[in-house]
Amino acid sequence: MEAASTKRSQQAESDDLTIAYVGGGSREWFPKLAQDLALSGVDGTMRLYDHYPESAERNAKFGNWVQNRDEVTADWTYEAIEDEDEALDGADVVILSTQFDPLETFVPDLDITKDHGIYHAVGATIGPGGIFRAMRTIPDYRRIAARVRENCPDAWVFNFTNPVHFVTRALYDEYPDINAVGLCHEVIHAREHLAELAREEFGMPDAEMSDISVNVKGINHFTWVDEAYCDGTDLWPDLEEFAQSEQANRTFTSEDLEDVSPFNDEWQVSWELFRRFGVLPFAGDRHIVEYATSFLQNGKEGLNRWGVKRTGSDFRAKHWDPSESEQTTDVTAWMDGEEEFELEASNEAFLNILEGLNGGERFVTNVNMPNRGQMEGIEHGTVVETNAVVSAGEIKPLSAGGFPRPVRSLVQRHVDTIETVVEASRDGDVDKAFEGFLIDPQVQTLQTEEAEELFTDLVNAERDYLADWDLEGARVLDDS
Repeated sequence: MEAASTKRSQQAESDDLTIAYVGGGSREWFPKLAQDLALSGVDGTMRLYDHYPESAERNAKFGNWVQNRDEVTADWTYEAIEDEDEALDGADVVILSTQFDPLETFVPDLDITKDHGIYHAVGATIGPGGIFRAMRTIPDYRRIAARVRENCPDAWVFNFTNPVHFVTRALYDEYPDINAVGLCHEVIHAREHLAELAREEFGMPDAEMSDISVNVKGINHFTWVDEAYCDGTDLWPDLEEFAQSEQANRTFTSEDLEDVSPFNDEWQVSWELFRRFGVLPFAGDRHIVEYATSFLQNGKEGLNRWGVKRTGSDFRAKHWDPSESEQTTDVTAWMDGEEEFELEASNEAFLNILEGLNGGERFVTNVNMPNRGQMEGIEHGTVVETNAVVSAGEIKPLSAGGFPRPVRSLVQRHVDTIETVVEASRDGDVDKAFEGFLIDPQVQTLQTEEAEELFTDLVNAERDYLADWDLEGARVLDDS
């Protein structure tokens, strides 16, 4: 594969990097990152900024606490900063990882949408919940892009916030010359699964995730591959054979999934789409079903049939409190000695990217960046997910080719929703955002009047988080 386009070269070349972390109170990403940095070959300072200052202060305390471990190989200092411009001033790298209180946002996204007959599996990146998460988040990210332009225009900006495609696109829409990259670990998890299949089913007992290389293409959480190798061996014939096996053709009942984590992935949706279209989805089934929406039909029974379990509002409501959440990390329990702590690296790609940009080893990974020709048949400028080469001062997306026509159609319709909502955000045009809402495939299962009621109900439940939108001037909300 040849390089399709090159991001403006900006090397993070320094023995003492300055990282600004917007959303520095992160309950999931930061605890991993602090450990990865502690075990890295890069030194620096991290400034943590958050709407909730006490969360940033807690993480700064944890980051400095980690630095006192015997196994540490790098020198990092963490400080909580209460002013966003001060945090960004002169930064080499900016990390974005933000979220609003799920009780006031995620919960109504899921519950109100379900009341109107749409059975979200996740509700975080597409569909009614994903669109409203985007509407809440995009205005902040436009402001962040403007502040990056003012305070650190050449910094590399890494976005971990969902919905990745919406908000990364908004960064570029506000500041076209920004060096922004959206990151997600779904492709990494899928590569881990292929390595497991190679070991257990394809006669490659020593296969590891690092041996797996794939040609990634799509949009975040709706990625596909049409090439897959394990240490140079073509896996495609094995995958085609396995797709016909009993293991790839299972069905489930709600009772089967009663005690199963919603993050469990049976890959049954992926194998079904592979059999139908000849290319393999390469994100978790819980995400894939929200883009290939026929799998959401018939509610809980229809979803569970494929081994997918809905991530319900009760689960999301606990996300804010690490002591209750199954997903977030209680760093205070580690620091207080209530839970045993062991310093260990994650499998996230960010550290490899950072070291590559800083002149370290050349690295290939999946990234979300504007389409400059790396993906055929999809609108230029929209944020797409492909592989890229990371080297000193450069992230270069690789040509991924195109899709079979049916798959291109599935992808492009979501691109149209994303682009419409981002365009609407330029001047807070609620009616235009509603147009993007109406063409979402999940919403299109409703009559237009019902879709309008759903949109209005979500606006009314989340008005405090939509202050940047012209709610008063919206025709769609006239009767609300």
